[in-house]
Amino acid sequence: MHRSPVREYFHNIWRTVYTILVGMRISLKYCFAKTVTLQYPDQAPALQPRYRGFHSFEIEKCIACDQCAKACPIDCIYIEKTGPRKLDKVTGIAKGGLMTRYAIDYAKCMFCGLCTDPCPTDCIHMGNLHDLSGYTRESMVVEFTDLAKEGLQTPQPIWMQKDKLPEWAAKKKQDWVDFAFSNDKLSNDNARRREEMVKAVDPEA
Repeated sequence: MHRSPVREYFHNIWRTVYTILVGMRISLKYCFAKTVTLQYPDQAPALQPRYRGFHSFEIEKCIACDQCAKACPIDCIYIEKTGPRKLDKVTGIAKGGLMTRYAIDYAKCMFCGLCTDPCPTDCIHMGNLHDLSGYTRESMVVEFTDLAKEGLQTPQPIWMQKDKLPEWAAKKKQDWVDFAFSNDKLSNDNARRREEMVKAVDPEA
């Protein structure tokens, strides 16, 4: 339909405003909502149930099959072993060669979660740790084999290593120590789990 130049001019203005409003519909809804300030770190951060944080790694179940490293689109997972490992279906623990290295470079990781899907023993998970700052690029490479020697499945940020912590942070730290997120045949047997974690990386254990 042919329009006069004046009508065409105002029609274009209307279409511009309308398309902006359609695109900004969700943003405008929150723009005028009441702002709620989360008093972090005194209050726990609001994380969604399917939040993908820094990984939790159950090294005692890992067979070093490299499936997670192959699935990683940016090659930020590094795995080294002394020999083949096989999962004992009775105990749920991997036996065989030692894990000499399992590391993730969090300077490159984009937390896509693709590494967790192909794992045949379900030993690598997206965790609930949201903060792991560092001062160098090297500090962003987490050596999970070193953590296993300390009986840890996930790294602990520097601020969470303090003695006096907010109640929510102290509970989360205790959950990590108690392996609250590991649901397998070693559940509620934390001493045995720590023993098997060390055996996976230490030839003299």
